[in-house]
Amino acid sequence: MSTSALNLFGRKVFLILLFAFSFLCVSISFDGSRNISFAAETAITEPVQGSSVTGDSVKQANPPAPKLKAQDYPKIKGVNGRVAVWLAAQMHLWFAAFVLAVPIFVFIIEAIGMATKDKRYDEMAYEFIRVSLTAYSITAVTGGLLLLSLIVFYPDLMKYLSSIFGPTMLLYALFFFVESAALYIYYYGWHSMDKGYKKWAHLGVGLLLNGAGTTLMFIANAWVTFMMSPAGVDIAGSFDGNIWHAVHNHLWNPMNLHRFIANIAYGGSIVGAYAAYKFLSARTMEQRAHYDWMGYTANLIAIGALLPLPFAGYWLTAEIYAYSQQMGITLMGGVFAWLFIIQAVLIGALFLAANYYLWCGLERSEGGQRYTKYIKYIAFVIMVCFLIWFTPHSLILKPYEAKALGGQYHPYLGPLGIMPAKNTAVNIMLLFTFLSFLLYRRANKIAAVSWAKYGNAAQGAIFTAAIVNIIYLGVYYGYFTNTVYKVASSVPQVMSTLAVIILCSVIDFFMFSGAKEASPHRWGRMPDRSQYALFLIAVSFTWLMGLMGFVRSAIRQHWHVYSVMRDTSPDAYTPTIGYAANVVSVGTIIFMAIVIFIFWLSQMSTENKYGAADE
Repeated sequence: MSTSALNLFGRKVFLILLFAFSFLCVSISFDGSRNISFAAETAITEPVQGSSVTGDSVKQANPPAPKLKAQDYPKIKGVNGRVAVWLAAQMHLWFAAFVLAVPIFVFIIEAIGMATKDKRYDEMAYEFIRVSLTAYSITAVTGGLLLLSLIVFYPDLMKYLSSIFGPTMLLYALFFFVESAALYIYYYGWHSMDKGYKKWAHLGVGLLLNGAGTTLMFIANAWVTFMMSPAGVDIAGSFDGNIWHAVHNHLWNPMNLHRFIANIAYGGSIVGAYAAYKFLSARTMEQRAHYDWMGYTANLIAIGALLPLPFAGYWLTAEIYAYSQQMGITLMGGVFAWLFIIQAVLIGALFLAANYYLWCGLERSEGGQRYTKYIKYIAFVIMVCFLIWFTPHSLILKPYEAKALGGQYHPYLGPLGIMPAKNTAVNIMLLFTFLSFLLYRRANKIAAVSWAKYGNAAQGAIFTAAIVNIIYLGVYYGYFTNTVYKVASSVPQVMSTLAVIILCSVIDFFMFSGAKEASPHRWGRMPDRSQYALFLIAVSFTWLMGLMGFVRSAIRQHWHVYSVMRDTSPDAYTPTIGYAANVVSVGTIIFMAIVIFIFWLSQMSTENKYGAADE
């Protein structure tokens, strides 16, 4: 089998795994999530359909949720229980997202290396998993700290959740041990299981590791989403005895898909920052070349997962609205609306940094100079979309300012603050980010097929038609029809974006199969400034996850379990945006400091590799 065929096989393995998982998530969601889309404000007086226990016996066997008073919450002098749990939970989620994502693309990279017989893939995958090994230990520590904090400061909540999810908590512990055993076998057996059937066995261990890790995430998501959209309980909180009802609540599937994609993007951003750290501290050209390639691969993973991430977020938000309009309005139109302006700034920073890194990547090859003239146009479009993306609808004004303006809405910029404009902007921003990737991909290639001119024309036509369609849908249905069509127009916009990505990728693949090399592709020629873009992506992702995690949790407002178990602690209030941003920022600084410490430890263990010891 030729090398090109093996490369094609590796790509097919990646696509099959990705689409299989996506199909599984979507099929599960249609199986039952809609069957429990009752409003949280409506009292649930009957047992959940399918339960074999009558209402009276349920209440006898499973008491209602406790009605707590302020004195029921333990206090420790000098410690704010809410902030302690908040920071412990956020630190655990950051590290958990990292260590759950890295084995996924390590497994895929190892499989590609095995199919192509290219040792570089194997070495890169091994270094990725080595970085995550220390982070895995810290994940376990922060998880223990979170559990301890919850038991100390919210014991009654933990008792209530345990009475419902007790079996899943035992299952979580079991899968944690399975994941730990698989991780250590996977890492320490890397070199002793690198040939023949042992290599297949090693891939099997990697598959087991990822299966256990993903299952852990799904189990924990059930607990979190139950607190937002409780199912399997009546209005008083009495459990119906069927744990599947509680697990398979209304938000479980959208949360599973959103977190799965987000974790991959986040894991890619962190290992990209690691590669940038190693690139900047490299002492030889061999080191720079190795970590340049590693940084490119990590950035490709982060961008690849970032492109569909907004659509998964839209689905989650739509399901929040479907479950409770009150929560949905609080999320997007209430006190948290301005946090989405901050979110827009951070997302814009992600896209700009990712594109800047790709533009710098054109310097790796002399052939890339052919496309540098297009950078200014792509940058202009992305900046315009970015400005639309974070334009607020309503302004925070003093009375005399509102009087001078004629109201709280800007007469010209106000229309850009509603979702049709933002959906249009983000879809175009995604398309032009994909265009940057296409230009980079063909930088050092010259198409050898006879129909190359027609292929380029077809790609240009597809891009143009999609952009025109996206703008038309956003303008006409967003501003000249009623709200029903305004919301529904986002679906064909998304389909237009996905169609461009799929069709242009297919055309590009066939058009550049067997392409000539325009000039040598020289890894390590990236300017140092490009590596700071990778740092910016990692920091922006971390801060963004922290802020959006706060929003997701805070829309429950004064409820531990929404509409079922009330929070009556002294901290049962919604903190200001400034206060929340300060807490998340402190957590981000602590997390990034620990990550840099992990990078330093990894550098100590590899300081003799790639020629560093020859100095």
